[in-house]
Amino acid sequence: MQQHLYFLGIGGTLMGSLALLAKDLGHTVSGSDGKIYPPMSDLLAAANITVHEGFSPEQLEPSPDLVIVGNANLPRGSEAIEYVLNKGLRYTSGAQWLGDTVLHDRWVIAVAGTHGKTSTASMVAWILDYAGMSPGYLIGGAPANFETSARLGGTPFFVVEADEYDTSYFDRRSKFVHYRPRTLVINNLEYDHADIFPDLAAIQSQFHLLMRTVPAEGLVIAPSDSDAINEVLQQGCWTDIARIGQREGKRVHAQDNAERWSFAGDKNDGSSFSVLLNDEPLGEVHWSLFGEHNKANALNALAAARHAGVEPKQAIEALCEFRGVKRRMEVIYESDNLVVYDDFAHHPTAIRTTLQGLRTQFSQDEIVAIIEPRTHTMSLGSLRNELSHCCAPADRVIWFRGERIQWDLHELAEACVIPAQIADDVEKLVKQLVNEKPKSEARRQHWVIMSNGDFGGIYEQLTEALVHSVD
Repeated sequence: MQQHLYFLGIGGTLMGSLALLAKDLGHTVSGSDGKIYPPMSDLLAAANITVHEGFSPEQLEPSPDLVIVGNANLPRGSEAIEYVLNKGLRYTSGAQWLGDTVLHDRWVIAVAGTHGKTSTASMVAWILDYAGMSPGYLIGGAPANFETSARLGGTPFFVVEADEYDTSYFDRRSKFVHYRPRTLVINNLEYDHADIFPDLAAIQSQFHLLMRTVPAEGLVIAPSDSDAINEVLQQGCWTDIARIGQREGKRVHAQDNAERWSFAGDKNDGSSFSVLLNDEPLGEVHWSLFGEHNKANALNALAAARHAGVEPKQAIEALCEFRGVKRRMEVIYESDNLVVYDDFAHHPTAIRTTLQGLRTQFSQDEIVAIIEPRTHTMSLGSLRNELSHCCAPADRVIWFRGERIQWDLHELAEACVIPAQIADDVEKLVKQLVNEKPKSEARRQHWVIMSNGDFGGIYEQLTEALVHSVD
């Protein structure tokens, strides 16, 4: 039955993708949010979905059949939420709507973890698509191999990026407990989301709730060397476990099976490597990505695709044609001696592994990290010690103090292990960078702009200024 669905918080990666799925299901879809950034703003516009700025109750008139509530800037007391409650409108959370409406009769492949969810989920979806399995998917980004971030698909297989952030103001469990996967990938597990989790143990408890939803005939794919994940598994696991990476010593859980995925590096930068299953070589991946983290993401994707029925040889062929995800080391400007990247950095570990991958690939070039520590965790200063050394693979770093920062970044600059500078004005920063653009005879430079937001529009401003600059 066609309904009018209204999405509160439609600009988020999950909510925007849900809106696209709802549109494909034939519903009338509209929604509202604060400022909405690309790529989600572009995807919603391309789908002809009406989007309002702000959360005015008037936007909910006439009343929709169902209000789907996101978890960004929508607590009790917010005008839109109070209107929904006072008027007795039907409402649910985005994650629950997804689980109940789209995923309930699917073979769900969920990709969870602190880092690499978007890239790994994109790889899995592409492998299944390459194999002719027409999967549905919902990914918190814009995979370059697909035109949209979400689709229903034509088979029971559905790939979903499984976020541990809480569901909504009325459901404090992690979103992923609503997804009930048959195949579960856990990339890694570290402390994050300091605004809702007091410590790592609180996050682990949510991951164990997720573990309890995986059927015995399913599969859990987990790294061999993560103590945090092993502690979750030891709380109880009723499903076979496939391991990523070399395993030393005894099994950490009775359900560990013999399947072990690993790689042998043909190139140190990760752009080429051999894939091994139980120490037997299956083939080689040659692609445009780099870094140890992407090699691990690839193994996770291969293991998940194999569980869904894709032969490893065909899956490896698919990865060789994988083109990455927008805002994951996406080149936005390039000249003879300068490359500028846009990277969706959200955690010190992600910053470090990304910069290290670039350093390994370009050992003699100069790397400049330009970082806005914008996430709740980083803006609160919870990981300030980790931030001081996560940029070590770069030659220097510029820390940008946005409006969300609640601590003194000068402390970070002083403690930083490489030369560091503080900036707080995008326009001035763009002018500075353009003035520092390397001359033709200078050492080649790589500028890595890292933020999980729009960074005050620096991407467009900087690329335009560089295009119009003259040596």
